[in-house]
Amino acid sequence: MSLPPPVSVPPPVDDVAPVVGTDRNAPDRRRPRRSRWRRLALYAVLVAVAVIQFAPLYWLIISTLKTPQEFASIPPTWFPEAPTLEAYARVFQDVPFGRSILNSIFIAGVSSLAVLVTSTMAGYVFAKYRFPGRDAIFWGVVATMFLPPIVTLVPLYHVVSSLGLSDSYLGVMLPWLVNAFGIFLMRQFIADVPDELIDAARIDGASELRILVQVVAPLLRPATITLLVFTIVYYWNNFLWPLSILQSEAKYPVVLTLSRLLSYTMGVGYQNVVMAGALVASLPTLLIFLLAQRVFVQGIARTGVK
Repeated sequence: MSLPPPVSVPPPVDDVAPVVGTDRNAPDRRRPRRSRWRRLALYAVLVAVAVIQFAPLYWLIISTLKTPQEFASIPPTWFPEAPTLEAYARVFQDVPFGRSILNSIFIAGVSSLAVLVTSTMAGYVFAKYRFPGRDAIFWGVVATMFLPPIVTLVPLYHVVSSLGLSDSYLGVMLPWLVNAFGIFLMRQFIADVPDELIDAARIDGASELRILVQVVAPLLRPATITLLVFTIVYYWNNFLWPLSILQSEAKYPVVLTLSRLLSYTMGVGYQNVVMAGALVASLPTLLIFLLAQRVFVQGIARTGVK
């Protein structure tokens, strides 16, 4: 009688050597290296963009610290050999630069507050009221945002001149007290305010103006800061309309005075003075942005996710 052949026993699972390339649960050791290279590439791109973005500002700052001879030297120097603040002193000596800054603060401040009031009221009407043709009127207002300013320049000039407002601060501000972008922005934010909140205020006997001021407006802080920053920067840099309507240099905003300073210094080689004037003129708007940066970014982010 012959014995049966021996039965082969499979080895324990733990003793089986894994097959290279077939274990899907094994960690991929190549991923950290790839992630590191991608991060380094991202940092390199960000640094390159930052250098390109800030290079003109750096050149503007160092140009204000150079003498006229060093500013005109070829090749240019990247660091002032003998830094001086003479250009800043000449900015306020050659032209009434301080007066023009006050004019710009007045024009931009009053215009921005007026735009905030009119945009909030119009946005509230478009967002919470129901009336025939509401959407058509709203999108008609929004469509005016895409008109080039040069198209409306001549009609606005005739209207303002016929009202006797030429060469006046009111004439500079009047055509821009209502802003289509502001109405669009505030309408988008007010649409998110719950109707139940407004209805509860109406049941308590509050007037529509009180509801807007005490119930709706406190909920629009990011939108309010965003609109104020946009409008202040726009009116601060507005050049074409003040140039068309103003004749008295004492009423010039800072951008017109800066162009006058450029014409004064163009033929005498004092462009570093113009650079100093440009830097001084840009400081107020930069300061406003830095103070409102956190809320401004929140407002932009909320606008982007709508």
